[in-house]
Amino acid sequence: MKIALIGATGFVGGAILKELLDRNHKITAIVRNPGKLKTTHANLSVVEGDVYDTETLAQTLKGADAVVSAFNAGWTNPNLYADFLKGSQSVQEAVKQAGVKRLFVVGGGGSLFLENGQQIVDTESFPKDWKEGATAARDYLAILQKETSLDWTFLSPALEMHQGTSGIRKNEYRTGKDNPVFDEQGRSVISVEDTAVAIADELEQPQFIRSRFTVAY
Repeated sequence: MKIALIGATGFVGGAILKELLDRNHKITAIVRNPGKLKTTHANLSVVEGDVYDTETLAQTLKGADAVVSAFNAGWTNPNLYADFLKGSQSVQEAVKQAGVKRLFVVGGGGSLFLENGQQIVDTESFPKDWKEGATAARDYLAILQKETSLDWTFLSPALEMHQGTSGIRKNEYRTGKDNPVFDEQGRSVISVEDTAVAIADELEQPQFIRSRFTVAY
């Protein structure tokens, strides 16, 4: 497949890039700073791009079979909420302008629901440092759920997907829809590598068209 990847230099984006290249997909990595991307591969093209420039981004996306957005407006960005929504909606519009049908969005786990109906981002124990970004991702999902012309998918990773799980690739995971997937210890956890496996699997064999899903061990 020809896949355009937005955010290839990020924590999740880097893992997605490696997994897709390992599967011999042709990747166009769209990044703000090409110098930050050290990966080289015969199937990799690196393009400097700005997610907020919708028209130019649309031109870059033309010809792709799918677009994967691992866009992050920056956890320390004082305008994180507004910039995330603006950038995400710009990507969505650019995909449509480019004539690409398939959009895969990497979101967050904060929008998942507990058994009592409460979203995790709204719980008192949710980390304050992550709340603005998680709220933005939750609110963008609500926007994306109204999209009817794209074959979109939104991924909410496990609640624990962080640096401490890096380097683990089991090539296995369980999926859920709107509720976290917990293991026998009551944890919702997965490595970023296996998150990338799940993303690549969904791109190759779609199971969650126009819906959200989550993955965990």
